[in-house]
Amino acid sequence: QVQLVESGGGLVQAGGSLRLSCAASGSIFSINAMGWYRRAPGKQRELVAGITSGSRTNYADSVKGRFTISMDNTKNTVYLQMNSLKPEDTAVYYCNLERVAGTYWGRGTQVTVSS
Repeated sequence: QVQLVESGGGLVQAGGSLRLSCAASGSIFSINAMGWYRRAPGKQRELVAGITSGSRTNYADSVKGRFTISMDNTKNTVYLQMNSLKPEDTAVYYCNLERVAGTYWGRGTQVTVSS
């Protein structure tokens, strides 16, 4: 099994920054990719950013230029640096890990951006 624990969420004013962390533990091998998704109130969960084991990244159009995803393989941790936050970034952010054996999710961390 794989456990994912997110941290770093909170309340921030528009224009501010936050850094989310997701630490993976357990049966960590053959990881294909990790990423961050979010679900805003009344909306479906959407991909925010992803990073492959080969360090290729992809971003939702709405966060390009503002968010940066990175991975520290020595710590089995993925980060999401969020700058220039907007009220529409308010959501629960979920960490995701994909490997051949399956897909795993964290419990989520709340990010609230006030105007």
